[in-house]
Amino acid sequence: MHHKHDASSVHVGILTMSDTRTENEDKSGALIRSLLEEAGHKMRKYRVIPDDGPTIQSVLHEWTTQTSLDAIITNGGTGISAKDVTYKIVYGMIDKEIEGFGELFRMKSYEEIGAKAMLSRALAGTIGQTALFALPGSSNAVRLAMTDLILPVLPHIVGELRK
Repeated sequence: MHHKHDASSVHVGILTMSDTRTENEDKSGALIRSLLEEAGHKMRKYRVIPDDGPTIQSVLHEWTTQTSLDAIITNGGTGISAKDVTYKIVYGMIDKEIEGFGELFRMKSYEEIGAKAMLSRALAGTIGQTALFALPGSSNAVRLAMTDLILPVLPHIVGELRK
């Protein structure tokens, strides 16, 4: 359902955390872009950076304070291994958590991959007037999050943040 304050087009930054992938090898980042553009939204920023706390924090701070992005979608670094630091950084930066996103993502993931879904620390929230979604790095997880959860409500979330 479309509400009168919903954004018609959303300007998005895509940030991939990976110690091994380059922009040419970033299938999940490319998938996010493709799905966004199919839905009529625009990618305005894109980077692949190491899964390194200070680097992630620096880029997110820059993108949320010095650009006019409506949303940022990250992928990678949300697991439980020692190198997965994205969750901790994002959680520490968000003003308001959208708890339902992580809950629904894990529920939908459980339907596909079973009990391993509990290992995901995917989350969403806001930093100022920017929506932020932190997704796992796998293309299957990205497709699930984008098609079932993010794209159906992204214009509404952005519209709410613009009020």
